[in-house]
Amino acid sequence: MNAFPFSLALSVYWEDTDAGGVVYHASYLRFLERARTEWFRSLGVFQSTLGAAHDLVFAIRSMSIEFRLPARLDDRLEVRVDAVRMGRASLHFRQSVWRQEAGRSELLLTAAVRAACLSASRFKPRVIPEHLRRLLPAEVARPERDKGSSRQEAKE
Repeated sequence: MNAFPFSLALSVYWEDTDAGGVVYHASYLRFLERARTEWFRSLGVFQSTLGAAHDLVFAIRSMSIEFRLPARLDDRLEVRVDAVRMGRASLHFRQSVWRQEAGRSELLLTAAVRAACLSASRFKPRVIPEHLRRLLPAEVARPERDKGSSRQEAKE
């Protein structure tokens, strides 16, 4: 079974929209976060356990979003995790949001998201631990040792 794309079905509610019934841009951030969280859960990784048992959290370091078309009130959406690349201390996600209507899909948004691995107690960067690396699917590209210095990799 392939890990990608991982998808989460969502509906658009009033709380997600502006006064005109169009999804407010910040709502997409919540949609993307939910899909990443559910992707982790599908692997048996719970963020509350990472913090409590392993002193580890992932925090969004950067995000680039390309808005293509608007979602509207009552739309059925499919929010995807299309790919993940692993650095020494970060995960790089490619994500997308699609409208599902009458048996067809329409791309609404693409995003590139970089999540930094941090110590939960100090909020300082840390290397992704081996036990977590082993839980991630084979499709998640492992860090390449020949790119950059070890100092740069630790900054990921």
